[in-house]
Amino acid sequence: MRPGPYPRSVAMKEFFTNVSRYPRYFISFTLGILYSVVQPLTPLVQRPTTAVALVGAVVAGFLFLTFTLRAMLGLG
Repeated sequence: MRPGPYPRSVAMKEFFTNVSRYPRYFISFTLGILYSVVQPLTPLVQRPTTAVALVGAVVAGFLFLTFTLRAMLGLG
């Protein structure tokens, strides 16, 4: 008995074709999210005062995340 309407080699070829699409989807999904996050922030970068505040907020957020994860994982 055959497992499906197609021969096994055709089914495997379709399987690998389908699996090879996932990295492309992941990259486009990630770039889309990054674009939608950065787009509203671009007007803030044009003025020096808000640019400094934005960079400070990003650095503070990164440090907060780093210290929190270190404390949770017991790395410090």
